[in-house]
Amino acid sequence: MTNKTLTIAYRSLQPDELAEADRQLIEAAIGATETSYAPYSHFRVGAAVRLVSGVVVVGSNQENVAFPSGTCAERCAMFYAGSRHPHEAPETIAIAARDTDGRLTARPISPCGACRQVLLQAEARFGCRLRVLLYGSDEVVEIPSVSDLLPFAFVSF
Repeated sequence: MTNKTLTIAYRSLQPDELAEADRQLIEAAIGATETSYAPYSHFRVGAAVRLVSGVVVVGSNQENVAFPSGTCAERCAMFYAGSRHPHEAPETIAIAARDTDGRLTARPISPCGACRQVLLQAEARFGCRLRVLLYGSDEVVEIPSVSDLLPFAFVSF
């Protein structure tokens, strides 16, 4: 038997340390939280995807009483980008959330497993890294690639 350790590299930034393009992408994700339909969890999430062309596509979580028929913000944004811009690779995704009191979360939230798999599929589909920005009002986490979020991923491509 061999014990091994897995680590990932990421950056922790203050919101004011972000490049202007990243700040704008995060603002788009924050704006998308306002279109969330979350009558059950009251946890509103927004995602913004910047494509290589510079186009930004947003999505928000949409809940349904027939749980789990709703969808997360990340998948909403990625699927919309895929349907509207099928030949453009995603470059960066920013994710922001509002807590049950409507305040932006102080700590970043991370995509669920299903969303991680969808994001990883985009990396594989386009053969490029998809950078992830997780927004919190106290800290922004920058992860160079979705594959860092999903080690030992299921891949069939």
